[in-house]
Amino acid sequence: MFDVVVVGSLNLDLVVSAERIPSPGETVTGTGYHEYPGGKGLNQAVAAARAGARVAMVGAVGDDGAGETLLAVLTDDGIDASDVVTVEGVPTGRASITVDAEAENSIVVVPGTNGHVSPAVALPNARVLLLQLEIPLPSVASVARRAADDGVLVVLNPAPAVALPDDLLAACSVVVPNEHEVELIGGVDAVLATGVGTVIVTRGAEGVSVHSRDARVDQPAFPVDPVDTTGAGDAFCGALGARLAAGDDVTDAVAFAAAAGALATTRHGAVPSLPRRSDIDAVLGPR
Repeated sequence: MFDVVVVGSLNLDLVVSAERIPSPGETVTGTGYHEYPGGKGLNQAVAAARAGARVAMVGAVGDDGAGETLLAVLTDDGIDASDVVTVEGVPTGRASITVDAEAENSIVVVPGTNGHVSPAVALPNARVLLLQLEIPLPSVASVARRAADDGVLVVLNPAPAVALPDDLLAACSVVVPNEHEVELIGGVDAVLATGVGTVIVTRGAEGVSVHSRDARVDQPAFPVDPVDTTGAGDAFCGALGARLAAGDDVTDAVAFAAAAGALATTRHGAVPSLPRRSDIDAVLGPR
């Protein structure tokens, strides 16, 4: 059995650095360009593995160089990729990312093979299932319901945010939006009303708020000097999944995840910025 199974996207990230993100119709001069492995699914799988979990990835790549690169990333981090399928004739997903001098970003995602992840995908045995919304919504809903029926703890990161059916939310134990996404999915109270046990709202430098039906607990942000916020939310979700699978309560898992998210902002790129367990423990100190 795996600690964490991630069903989600795999992308090649095309990252441009600039002093500021251009307004509509405007051209600005960039200061740098890099290509990084990414996609919210792959990012969260790597984050969970580096946090100490035994992880399997389920998704799709193309029969192209980008697909080969992403499969190699999974292998290098010890992630089982047996259920990552290769789709012929369809390009691997891409994300175009602009990062400004204040470490804020703007992202456009082209799904490619991520749009071919089937509702009937294999679902390896696991303690925790991590889901996002960069694959078709029917696939997310099908996988969530099947996992919940099998007693798996289902964690949904609703990004990019869209209106979600109640039966999908009802299959989730934990939902992890950021401060913008939570409003787009109806707000904390509406999500809890569907049967979700815990809503964890990440708020960047303002920290994290953890909501249940009868309580709210705040986790302060860890102070860092950010250079790129790309991947910070995925670092949080992957680390959270790893600690929930290890048996931590939500409060301890959120503190661990918040430290991971903070560390991810101190390096450029998504996968390259995802911290390892030893680095996270060093930030947390004795517990």
